[in-house]
Amino acid sequence: MKQAKQGAKMHKKQKHSPFLIKHGLPHLTKMLMKNWDDPKLALTAEQKAALTKVRQETMGSVKSLKPQIMALTKEIVQASKAGTKAADLKAKVEKLASLEAEATMTHLKCIENSKAVLKPEQLAYLMEKRKAQHQMKKGMKCASGKCGKK
Repeated sequence: MKQAKQGAKMHKKQKHSPFLIKHGLPHLTKMLMKNWDDPKLALTAEQKAALTKVRQETMGSVKSLKPQIMALTKEIVQASKAGTKAADLKAKVEKLASLEAEATMTHLKCIENSKAVLKPEQLAYLMEKRKAQHQMKKGMKCASGKCGKK
């Protein structure tokens, strides 16, 4: 029973991604914002201006799609729980897939546009930091017994 309560709490805390691809793609502009003034990254004023524009365009698009995705997801889940047949939900599921695909394409364009602004060594530096952060998180999960080992 205690595990069920913990699972429910964790489920409520999870952020719902509007993307088809939930894991694996970097959120470059988010990483860049966190490292904006990092001397090792050494972004120029021109790069900062270009990257700010990429982020604003991306966030604007995703922020307009996410409420639609979340509302439609909730609607489908509630209808399914209420006994609506899968065939009757097909159009809504297809619409949801279309919205998530649009959000994913926005994400992919953001990555592409961000990479176009960065120098290869800047991108390499960010990817190394990302890799180190993921390894650190994985290590923390395993240390707490959450890495799948029994």
